[in-house]
Amino acid sequence: MMEQYLALKREAEGSLLFYRMGDFFELFFDDAKVASDILDIALTARGEHGGEPVAMCGVPVHAAEGYLARLIKAGQRVAIAEQTETPDEAKARAKREGRPASKALVARDIVRFVTAGTLTEEALLEPRRANLLVALAEVRGTIGLAACDISTGAMVLEECAPELLLASLARLGASEVVVPEDWQYGPDDVVGHNRSAFSSNEGEQRLKSLHGVSTLDGFGEFSKAMLAAAGGLVAYLDHVGRGELPFLLPPTAREQSLTMAMDEATRTSLEILEAASGGRAGSLVATLDRCSTGAGSRLLSEDISAPLLNQSAIENRLALVQFWLERPIERANLRDCLKALPDFGRALGRIVAGRGSPRDLGQVRDGLGEAWRIYEWLSGEPDRPALLDLLLPKLTGHGALIDRLSRALVASPPTERSNGGFIAEGYDASLDELREMSGSARRAIAAMEARYRQETGISSLKIKHNGVLGYFIEVPNRHADALMAPDSGFTHRQTMKGAVRFNSLTLHEEASRVSEAGGRALAAEEAHFEELTALVSAAREAIAATAAALARIDVASGNAERASEGDWCKPTISDGGKLSISGGRHPVVEAALSKSGERFVANDCKLHDNDRLWLIGGPNMGGKSTFLRQNALIALMAQAGSYVPASEAHIGLVDRLFSRVGASDNLAKGRSTFMVEMVETAAILSQATPKSFVILDEVGRGTSTYDGLALAWAVVEAVHSKIECRCLFATHYHELSRLAESCERLSLHHVRAREWKGDLVLLHELAEGPADRSYGLAVAKLAGVPGTVIKRAGQVLEKLEAARNETGGLAAGLGELPLFAAAEVVVTETSEEVLARKLRSADLDALSPRDALDLLYELKSSLD
Repeated sequence: MMEQYLALKREAEGSLLFYRMGDFFELFFDDAKVASDILDIALTARGEHGGEPVAMCGVPVHAAEGYLARLIKAGQRVAIAEQTETPDEAKARAKREGRPASKALVARDIVRFVTAGTLTEEALLEPRRANLLVALAEVRGTIGLAACDISTGAMVLEECAPELLLASLARLGASEVVVPEDWQYGPDDVVGHNRSAFSSNEGEQRLKSLHGVSTLDGFGEFSKAMLAAAGGLVAYLDHVGRGELPFLLPPTAREQSLTMAMDEATRTSLEILEAASGGRAGSLVATLDRCSTGAGSRLLSEDISAPLLNQSAIENRLALVQFWLERPIERANLRDCLKALPDFGRALGRIVAGRGSPRDLGQVRDGLGEAWRIYEWLSGEPDRPALLDLLLPKLTGHGALIDRLSRALVASPPTERSNGGFIAEGYDASLDELREMSGSARRAIAAMEARYRQETGISSLKIKHNGVLGYFIEVPNRHADALMAPDSGFTHRQTMKGAVRFNSLTLHEEASRVSEAGGRALAAEEAHFEELTALVSAAREAIAATAAALARIDVASGNAERASEGDWCKPTISDGGKLSISGGRHPVVEAALSKSGERFVANDCKLHDNDRLWLIGGPNMGGKSTFLRQNALIALMAQAGSYVPASEAHIGLVDRLFSRVGASDNLAKGRSTFMVEMVETAAILSQATPKSFVILDEVGRGTSTYDGLALAWAVVEAVHSKIECRCLFATHYHELSRLAESCERLSLHHVRAREWKGDLVLLHELAEGPADRSYGLAVAKLAGVPGTVIKRAGQVLEKLEAARNETGGLAAGLGELPLFAAAEVVVTETSEEVLARKLRSADLDALSPRDALDLLYELKSSLD
């Protein structure tokens, strides 16, 4: 057995090996150590290998999916080694080969590799997130990308320049990336595969063979880079499936020029699919998502990851949202229907991949049936938008299949098909007869038990069944002698600790009837399952189109629901350079504030050809970064086909969106915070176009004041005069306000703040004109910086400003100031500060009435 295991382990290619032994998957050696640590299961030892105990752990086969999910999430790959013959077949084979049957080893083989990008099991997939596998190939300086979600069969081919590869991968959000073994481009976390598979000829031939066509012209025009990537993708799927390819729809070509471009830094900064803290909660998609189905949520994520550049297509999506927004009762009814829908697109993927179950067939039946009912309802609705008219025909055409599945399957088919019971009564008369024979035999066995009790006088006699003995008679030990007599008609089978088991000729005959009828019934059900699976597989493209149409309808109704909740507006889309937003709000921040009953302060943003760059000043925590992000998100949402959080919005199409907001370092790549900032800024300056929208926050703050100011100045000039794009630029450098004198399309703005009785009040309102000051010390005070430090900083600031006014030098005169530690000694507190300090330090819950009175006297004396 260990020789067999080691041979399979060599085939596993760095994956953990799940080795099937009866009802368990066992892991050995280092695999067991890794798995036991990740899964938190017991690590044992069995036998020896090379003089050392063999580490071992195992998981039950029936619960394997849950353990697989944890291993995949931890970044592992798993090879599944199944038993490919029964013990009886192994014994028969041993006899044919002239070996002792008692020593026969059941044959095993790796039937599948489980990897992050090749999951189809319902328990292993996130319902509201697509699971993409992406393959990359380079042909003559162009990168081809082939992306597929094998759980639904969707396959898209595209290409990009090498410098845009990371941005493309960030948009796709792949679970696994496959590359040729000699790959020299990014990213870092990739899986290498045979280089020969990544060729355009190989890709073209594989796609033709897969879809049974002689030419790919009917699917679209594909470049050599696209086909090379497709070749690698299909080859990898063939490898991990051990010759069994999953469900793949015909490929579609996607031009990146048809969607808004965003690099990885922008997607991270805007928290589109994942919040900065990690996870979906707090992201844009989580705030927007009101979809009723998992398929709708996955499509929504795709929409906001790749906003459109086609004005007509955007307006078609918006018109469908408006259609549902204006019909709240119909929208509620539709959402109730959609919530009852199973995820039959993924069920279809499992069926076509050969991993389907009766439950999956039931989900396809229920999904298609509900789609038909939605079609009959919506086809009678007046004033339908154009996009809905395009979607409705895809919801029909499955009448015969729905009827067949409805007649064949029980109302709630089981997940396992090995025990039968999923074919409905009345579908197959011969199957019904076999079930009746099996049932009558079981009733006969029950009657036999009653008769044996009466004949023997043993009231505790029972007829039982197990997988080893089949049916048997069991009595307590004290009654066993009566059945041991030669003329009793019973044959001894087994002696247990507290019972003895027997057989009889009559029981054997009835058990044979049960077994024969049951076996034939299971075989009949299995034949029906294969037949129904073939019918569904034959209609897979039409079924997938129905699932996609329902997902699009779900996204529109969900967007309408969200627009109704937030009182959002329908944006106007144009091809000009205008970006005008009235009463704009940040969707995520507003949703967070609403939970605590607070109100978000809305602001306007009016960018156009004569005023396309806003320089925004004001204190930290005043709302500059939020204002920048909210306008970028509103543009993104509008071009994705969503209503937006504003009272009015006019969006001139944005071809590329750039966000340089927030600071972080990248220690893994040896980059400081300032280096990361400069890399991102460089990308903006080299890739932005006049139709782009750029938001920049605090450029140059990570270096010396003079260097930072110089860089910020030059960046503003480049954006204004060379790129000539729409831009929001937040800064604390007051000196930049002088650019308004030379940059005619630049205007000055600031977030308002006021000091009241020594405290800073942040108004979160945007106003015209430069900021009068930064309020840095006031913000520090709000943050809890000790009063002595604030006071010392005030002294330094006063000296700095005086020196700058007198000599123009920022640091002039600092040498006259005493050292910080010495200055602290002479700082004294006012009576009000003493009072405030004592009040803050008082533990009011612990004060007795007398202590409270004493404290009051003490505070009064402090004021006096």
